[in-house]
Amino acid sequence: MKNLVVLTGAGISAESGIETFRGADGLWEGHDIMEVASPEGFHNNPELVLDFYNQRRKHLNMVMPNKAHSNLVELEKYYKVHIVTQNVDDLHERAGSSSIVHLHGELKKVRSTFKESLVYDWLNDLFLGNKCELGYQLRPHIVWFGEAVPMLNKAIDITGIADVLVIIGTSMQVYPAASLINFVKKNTPIYFIDPKPTISESDFSNLSIIKENAVIGTDILLKKLIG
Repeated sequence: MKNLVVLTGAGISAESGIETFRGADGLWEGHDIMEVASPEGFHNNPELVLDFYNQRRKHLNMVMPNKAHSNLVELEKYYKVHIVTQNVDDLHERAGSSSIVHLHGELKKVRSTFKESLVYDWLNDLFLGNKCELGYQLRPHIVWFGEAVPMLNKAIDITGIADVLVIIGTSMQVYPAASLINFVKKNTPIYFIDPKPTISESDFSNLSIIKENAVIGTDILLKKLIG
């Protein structure tokens, strides 16, 4: 069974009602991004940061996976599908995908501020005073600006085994995730699904652009890959 590697970004979750990372004004839910997505922001105002992610977690519980997510599950009947996502939601999991790597962390997990490997499932609000087993404050299990991306090497390895690469709903502008396309084997077919593609078929050999949103784009993809 061939390996199908799928790189997903905010565009696939947007159709479930999750707003993209930041608006045209550069703000995320009215906040400067560095206030709520950086170690410095957490140090300066931890309550604001915790409340921000508590609200994101509550919203996530109100939305459902969409047909683009389920289309990727359908492809598991024909391919060994590996999903590498920049999204921190759990919509791929809830849709039923079986192999998922979260590059930027997971909204429904928290970790110790002292020992990064102490990660816990967390479905409710997180407050100051919630501590890990070693007695240190817990924080969202999110990769913030200025922090290393611990799953990057695994994502590179997965991309390297792709027989087919699919990119859905990501601008290909955020690094290091955008660099993953460079790790596919030569002559690997690449499909890029986005209504406003930021790359063109002249940029990469064997690149096919599907200029649609995630749901329609994955419908088209299924017809191309499985008939």
